[in-house]
Order: sequence, then C-alpha cells, then structure tokens
Amino acid sequence: MAHPKRKISRTRRDKRRTHDKAVADNIATCPTTGQPHLFHRAHWHEGKLYYKGKVVMEKEVAV
Repeated sequence: MAHPKRKISRTRRDKRRTHDKAVADNIATCPTTGQPHLFHRAHWHEGKLYYKGKVVMEKEVAV
C-alpha cells in the first residue's frame, strides 16, 4: 500500500482538487449561420463545414 513519506500541505492538496469542479465547455455562435458550436471547432450546417464563419468544405452528394 502506498504511504506518503512527507505530509502534503493543504495548499498543494487543494490545488490538485480544483480541477474536479470544472464547468461545461463554452458555446460560441457562428457569425455567418448563427448556429451554436464549441470554440475553436469546425461545425456542419446544411451540408457545409464552417470554421471562423467561412466555408471550409462542402459535403459531396452520392449519385
């Protein structure tokens, strides 16, 4: 069984525990489409891939 050689201070212990209270990711709104999406992520809207409000790629339609 692991046993600490020295006492871990309250400050050091509490710093480690702060990450357990993380909140949900922030949501951005695309200036072009008005669709909500995660920051720094591309998103699909009506068959087009948008990033920073610009069309990056269009979905190909199978014939």
